[in-house]
Amino acid sequence: MKPPVARRLSRQVRVGTVRIGGDAPVAVQAMTNTDTADAAATVAQVAALARAGAELVRLTVNNEEAAAQVAPIRDALARQQVHVPLVGDFHFNGHRLLAQYPECAQALAKYRINPGNVGRGDKRDAQFCQLIEIACRHDKPVRIGVNWGSLDPALLARMMDANAQAAQPQPADEVMRQALIASALENAARAEDVGLPPDRIVLSAKVSQGQDLIAVYRELAARCDYPLHLGLTEAGMGSKGIVASATAMGVLLQQGIGDTIRVSLTPEPNGDRTREVLVAQQILQSMGLRAFTPSVTACPGCGRTTSTFFQSLASQIEGWLHAQAPAWRVRFPGVEDMHVAVMGCVVNGPGESRLAHLGISLPGSGEQPVAPVYIDGERALTLKGEHIADDFTRLVETYVAARYGADAEAGQRLRAWMKPVPSHERVVPIAAV
Repeated sequence: MKPPVARRLSRQVRVGTVRIGGDAPVAVQAMTNTDTADAAATVAQVAALARAGAELVRLTVNNEEAAAQVAPIRDALARQQVHVPLVGDFHFNGHRLLAQYPECAQALAKYRINPGNVGRGDKRDAQFCQLIEIACRHDKPVRIGVNWGSLDPALLARMMDANAQAAQPQPADEVMRQALIASALENAARAEDVGLPPDRIVLSAKVSQGQDLIAVYRELAARCDYPLHLGLTEAGMGSKGIVASATAMGVLLQQGIGDTIRVSLTPEPNGDRTREVLVAQQILQSMGLRAFTPSVTACPGCGRTTSTFFQSLASQIEGWLHAQAPAWRVRFPGVEDMHVAVMGCVVNGPGESRLAHLGISLPGSGEQPVAPVYIDGERALTLKGEHIADDFTRLVETYVAARYGADAEAGQRLRAWMKPVPSHERVVPIAAV
């Protein structure tokens, strides 16, 4: 898929097997919420996130028990053939943990450092530099991630004082934005001074509000060429979190800003952590920046579609395609670009179906109980009966095998279906599909 917008030119950073920035596709990240010291639970969740499509997974390394389990977690994942790069999230004591547990330092593919809480007072710079020295020694990239809620108080106080003495003081929130940017850039320069190469640095400057995120990242993008990690500090729960993330990051991505993203959804109690991966993928795919799974177009329904069958079919097909996607991407290169339409009546059904690779136009209220199917823009056959959903699913399977897998037998069946339809309609009995 060719990106529809020009990407900001940035350096490229290698994180394990994943590349961030440059001409690499925007990478999807996720984060565990398990106690990292509980290796079994963490392995299970990392594996689930990776299988859902997370290309990097971050985990908290907050104490000695967690640090001691990082290498065993990586090894256990490898035994399951899960090789997603692990990113260590450090606050307050990372310099000490990485020094005491060199096997942890080596097992991680990247370190995330928050310069706002790496130390207090005079210790801050020294402990930050110690972390960078460890990264250099192990040849690890670092994300220097500043957060609105843990900004360096000394830096903020200095900038607030300077603003108060200015002839035309800026609003406090603007000074906060500038302090975030200054913290990210100053600490990146400090990391380079210690010896970390610029192509081992990723920056982030996270806030909780969309307009702040847009303003901060626009300026940050203009002032450096480091790859940028996008995300709200905490997007929230449910639809609020999804909308907040999609709107804020969507604006930046459309401007070519952003090299890796994470959607920080607050999960429901006992909720599925992999949802944040799916939402991140959907943001990128809806903008045409990445393709992860075949897409489904379905009409929203109206008075012409009093039946809910088309809604059930659309949901069934979309869920099935998403479940098949990981295996299909390996077996059938390019299948992630496939477009399927499931429409509910004659108004837009045929038109949308023709625009899809494979489309079905189900009958609306008062229409004949038959469903024409379109393949590559041509009306190919008509389905009817009680098993339209199963029949259409088998059609999709055959289409995928023929178009993306060069399956000769499937191709022969597909060509037979695509013969011109007589004026009286060619109705395909269930058994023939």
